[in-house]
Amino acid sequence: MNKLRAKKGYICDMDGVIYHGNRLLDGVKQFVEWLYKNDKQFLFLTNNSQKSPRELQQKLKCMGLDVDQSNFYTSAMATASFLSSQAPNTTAYVIGDSGLLTALHQAGIDFNDVNPEYVVIGETNNYNFGNICKATQLVNQGAKLIGTNSDVTGPAEHGIVPACKALIAPIEIATERKAYFVGKPNPLMMRAAMQSFHNKDIHSQDVAMIGDRMDTDIIAGIESGLDSILVLSGVSTLDTVKTYPYRPRLILQGVGDIAME
Repeated sequence: MNKLRAKKGYICDMDGVIYHGNRLLDGVKQFVEWLYKNDKQFLFLTNNSQKSPRELQQKLKCMGLDVDQSNFYTSAMATASFLSSQAPNTTAYVIGDSGLLTALHQAGIDFNDVNPEYVVIGETNNYNFGNICKATQLVNQGAKLIGTNSDVTGPAEHGIVPACKALIAPIEIATERKAYFVGKPNPLMMRAAMQSFHNKDIHSQDVAMIGDRMDTDIIAGIESGLDSILVLSGVSTLDTVKTYPYRPRLILQGVGDIAME
C-alpha cells in the first residue's frame, strides 16, 4: 500500500470503481479528498464513448462529487487523438453520440458521409439499419474502420446492453474487414490518457491503474507498465482473478482503502 500511495498519478475506471449506475460507491469521496490533499494527478477513465467530460462531470456532481472536467478521459477522446495523429484534418463518417462527436470535432476531424477516410463507431442510442448500410458501403469503398473500444457489452440502468464491439460486428461481417479498437485494453488509450496529466514529468512507473475488470483495466495497466490495482467493488471477485494468467499487484475492496492511512 505504501508503494501505491507514493504514486504521482492515478487512472481510475469509473463504473464499478467510482459508482454503480447513479450511486456513488462507499469510500470514493474520501479517496478523492485524499487525492486533492496530497496533490496527486488523477483521471477518471471510461471506455464508453457516449458522454463528454462535461456530461460526466455533471453526472458525478448529481451524486455529490465535484470534480473538474479536466479529470475525465474517454475512449472517444483517445480515438480522436489517434485519428488526428494518424491523419491530421482527416474526415470520418461517425455512428455515435455527443461524447464521440464532440471529441472528433475538437480534434479538427470533419464529418463526411460521401468519401471519408474513416468510419468510426461508438456506443449510441441512434443505431439503425440505415447507418449500418451506409457504414458498410463506405468501408467497401475504402474507408478504414475504427471502434472506440472493444467492449462487447456494458452496464446500463436496467441491465447489460450491447457495447461498441457488438455494434460494429455487422459491419465487420458484411465487409470482411476487421476494425481497429482504440480503447482499453489497448495500451494506446493509457498512453494518451497520461499525456493529459497536468504534470508532464509523470511517467508509467509513477502511475497506478485502478479498475474492477481483469480483461480491460488490469491487462491494460500491465501492458502499459502501470501499477495494476484491482478493486472488488465492481464485477470481479477473488475467484474471477484465478481464471486469468496474469494478476494485479494488489486487490482492494474499494478505492476508499487507499485513503485509510
